[in-house]
Amino acid sequence: MIHSTVKIGDKTVIGENVVIEEDVIIGSYTSIGHNVVIKKGTVIGNNVRIGDLTSLGKYPSSNKKMARKPLSELPPLVIMDDVTIGNNSVLYRGSIIYDGVLIGDLASIREKVEVNLNSIVGRNVIVETNTKVGKEVTIQTGSYITADMIIEDQVFIGPCFSSSNDKYMGMGNYTHQGPILRSGARIGNNATLLPGVEIGKNAIVGAGAVVTKDVKSNQIVVGNPSKELKSSSLKDKPKE
Repeated sequence: MIHSTVKIGDKTVIGENVVIEEDVIIGSYTSIGHNVVIKKGTVIGNNVRIGDLTSLGKYPSSNKKMARKPLSELPPLVIMDDVTIGNNSVLYRGSIIYDGVLIGDLASIREKVEVNLNSIVGRNVIVETNTKVGKEVTIQTGSYITADMIIEDQVFIGPCFSSSNDKYMGMGNYTHQGPILRSGARIGNNATLLPGVEIGKNAIVGAGAVVTKDVKSNQIVVGNPSKELKSSSLKDKPKE
């Protein structure tokens, strides 16, 4: 079903059983898979690839227990040119996906999120609300990007990364702030970052580390809780 107010560019291909609600704008040379739902007002650019069973422009929902109620008014989801979105993904209203972004299968991107130029949001990644992802960022499979997080340009995040933004776990006495990852930081697989910690430019967080305090630029930290890996501990391998 395609609403009469929808605008579709030249040479765009639409699969079977697609639902496109009113006032949606779709550019040229775009491909939309089977059983896709595109909600009211969503804007999709040129040369975009959207996989099967994906939902675009979803409105957030809540219940009585939720401390942070989602906004009732949000601008449309905007997907710019040359973006690829995998199968079974859900992108919420109020977010912006910039040119050249790749979003893997089963990904979820909440409202008020920005994903900047040429970044990768891997398979089964969750990006929570009010988060900014910079340019040329890589977020690998199964990672959890908490709300209120800042990820600057060219950051690398390994598989199954976890982050949090609420120091007191729902007590309501803490201003939510996710971790801040400065440009060029690299985070190993299964690492965990606690609320509000800052990872400096070009810093490295080792696999499985639990980061409870700020990491300086160019610093390497490992372990639980994480500690700096001193240069004196980096012994040269014996020559064979």
